[in-house]
Amino acid sequence: MSRFTLITPDADFDGRLRQAVAGGLQGGVQTFFTSLLPADPNDLFAALNQELPEVLILGPDVPVDEALRFATVMNVRFPELSVILAAEPDPDFILQAMRAGIRDILSPGSDPAQIRVLLERANQSFASRYRVQAVPPMTESNKGLVIGVFSPKGGVGKTTIATNIAIGLGKIAPMSVVIVDLDLQFGDVASGLYLDPQHTVTDAVSPAASQDSLVLKAFLTVHPGGIYAVCAPPTPVDADEITPEQVSRLLEQLSEQFQYVVVDTAPGLPEIGLAAMEQCTDVVWVSGMDIPSVRGLRSGLDVLRQLEILPETRHVVLNMADSKLGLTVQDLESTIGAPVDVSIPRSRAVALSTNRGIPVLQESAKDPATKSLNQLVDRFNPAWRAKSQRKLHRRVVV
Repeated sequence: MSRFTLITPDADFDGRLRQAVAGGLQGGVQTFFTSLLPADPNDLFAALNQELPEVLILGPDVPVDEALRFATVMNVRFPELSVILAAEPDPDFILQAMRAGIRDILSPGSDPAQIRVLLERANQSFASRYRVQAVPPMTESNKGLVIGVFSPKGGVGKTTIATNIAIGLGKIAPMSVVIVDLDLQFGDVASGLYLDPQHTVTDAVSPAASQDSLVLKAFLTVHPGGIYAVCAPPTPVDADEITPEQVSRLLEQLSEQFQYVVVDTAPGLPEIGLAAMEQCTDVVWVSGMDIPSVRGLRSGLDVLRQLEILPETRHVVLNMADSKLGLTVQDLESTIGAPVDVSIPRSRAVALSTNRGIPVLQESAKDPATKSLNQLVDRFNPAWRAKSQRKLHRRVVV
């Protein structure tokens, strides 16, 4: 589906807009190279032969008067659609544009980076208006998957893997994915997704949210990759007020509303993490290729087996794999007593994407690690799972 529709005869502007979308936004661009706007918006969407796009851009050389007329009609008939107009931002004109329902004014000479900022904002506006209606509730017998990402030891790339899983699943099920940061004291999901959330887990577990899922959805943060996020509290002090019971209720609510709930947890096995694990349908175990990580994972799995709270479906991920480090996959498997399902090689592209706050799967970078991360995401794709139940646990090679 093309999330962005552009009307303009300006091929240069079309090229810059496409660069902006390719820089990390999900979805494609459908362009009509014309300065003429249809009298009826339905004529435009009939030509698109698709669902309603999220953002309509009226580009350079589209007559301003016609753009205002068209935007007014669109605002009445399709108020959920975000309309952006390429025009010089004169103060008097901005007021007219706002009254016509135009969401943003974009200078015709804007570079791809500037265009991308406005497109992200338009996506977030669209998603916010559809926050309540966008995802139909899951039925009691068909709740969403709750995918917990765990590691007994920190520093193994757990949050990087969790954010990439969420972004990857967002391509499979747009706006049907939510990631929850349960590293309540030092969570990095917000920075890993380059978000500045207005609300956090503290709001999401409040009495009002726990009693009404519509209130809960108002506390979700929208990400341009087609997912939602519940980010960690801004200070470690706030984390002390959140109880395991509140976390259990939060994950139960989200699984009733979303197809996928991805949970990033704190290192080790804190009480909050154990409460989350009891709600998980799937657990992703992350280990680095070093002896402390492997031994920590073995100890953690032994404890959970004794407590009898291990979910049946587990996925062991070897992260930052490197055959030159002196350990093999077989060494890890013999130590933890379970096969490795996915091996993600050490990658500069992943490290760079983490520092930028743009998950590598959001940009579809060509890198061996990207291929491995996509393999991990596929394990939660219903189509893949239906065909590959017998292959959920198979040996990998570094």
